Amino acid sequence: MTTKNDKPVNVYRVHIKATPQAIWDAITKPEWIEKYGYRARAEYDLRPGGKYEAFASAEMAAHGGPRVIIDGEVIEADPPRRLVQTWRVLWDPELKAEGARRLTWEIEDGPPGITTLTVTHEVEGAPKTSAITSGEIKQAGGGWSFIISDLKSLLETGKSMAA
Repeated sequence: MTTKNDKPVNVYRVHIKATPQAIWDAITKPEWIEKYGYRARAEYDLRPGGKYEAFASAEMAAHGGPRVIIDGEVIEADPPRRLVQTWRVLWDPELKAEGARRLTWEIEDGPPGITTLTVTHEVEGAPKTSAITSGEIKQAGGGWSFIISDLKSLLETGKSMAA
């Protein structure tokens, strides 16, 4: 796999008509996480050093993927404002070999009733991870941009974009 994206940091931002707490819950609670994006159930232990795991969807499992497709560790959790974690892809040997990368979720108040979500993924030295998460590789989905757009849709309308 080749990639054009060699930026060391990818930043994604979306403005959502929702409270910081609603966004925090959508990011960290399994019952929310599986409703948007790639619909993979994920679980956090929100203590520093706590585990993060995202599990294969039924579709991925049907294709023989591993049970845990992404893992990481919580570095910092400041509900409902900031979550810093590591993030490592496990379903592909080349992606797994790039190792864990730092991922930061920042939730900030905007104009009344609007909250800004910024996702910063540090991908220096991980060109394949950068290509997958930036949406550069079309057959891999839309990356973080797709995920946070779908999160916005779910929180604002009650429906995923794919619904």
